[in-house]
Amino acid sequence: MVGRLFRSSTREIPEVASVPQHIAVIMDGNGRWARKRLMPRVAGHSRGVEALRAVTRGCIERGVGYLTVFAFSSENWRRPPDEVSFLMQLFLKSLRREVKRLHENGIRFRVIGDLSRFDSQLVGVVREAEALTAANDRFHLTVAANYGGRWDLMNAMSRLIANNPGRDGDFSEDELAAELSMSFAPEPDLFIRTGGEKRISIFMLWQLAYTELYFTDTLWPDFDEAALDMAIDSYQGRERRFGRTSEQLKQSAAELQEPNA
Repeated sequence: MVGRLFRSSTREIPEVASVPQHIAVIMDGNGRWARKRLMPRVAGHSRGVEALRAVTRGCIERGVGYLTVFAFSSENWRRPPDEVSFLMQLFLKSLRREVKRLHENGIRFRVIGDLSRFDSQLVGVVREAEALTAANDRFHLTVAANYGGRWDLMNAMSRLIANNPGRDGDFSEDELAAELSMSFAPEPDLFIRTGGEKRISIFMLWQLAYTELYFTDTLWPDFDEAALDMAIDSYQGRERRFGRTSEQLKQSAAELQEPNA
């Protein structure tokens, strides 16, 4: 499947709006938030769900169309078993509680990642939520669970080869991109990582090529709508050149302001 609604920023210059169309977030710092309060790490994860609810609401109110959050990476299985178990149960409980509200607010919900390691009950609830909200288009909330950017690329290439038996390579960028987990969305305009770490880890490696990066020391449970505004303000102060020079941008802006002959 070659036809795609959204094109790659490495091949075409996308339209730049004052408000990011797509925000991607690594929600980091839940455990540290809890430890600072002498609470178990899992309490931070519970509070993090509330932060996600607030940020989702804030994105909708500000005109953002897509929010993609990294909830559980393929490397997070290395965490203590009791914490992993709690995260799975929290995901299940939160989804059951929130899916009706998401649907009533016109939000399309998706989960990307390898769900094969998840309990069948959780997978079933995920698929039911995706099916219920499939026709919604007011806002797109995507949760990356057991996801990794390298897995995504390998999985996309495997599907591409399987769908084209007998073809000896020579695939195009558009063909590969169409098989990626996020092929339904534009590339993120703004990437946010909370908790003080300054790396993208293994999140959306293909899609973040021209994304503006924003790092904050704020721990995820404390990341509220005011913090979201700070991130968007930072984004609005960036010069998004996509390989061009500043002079070219100024010339393009001047040409747009010229009255029609």
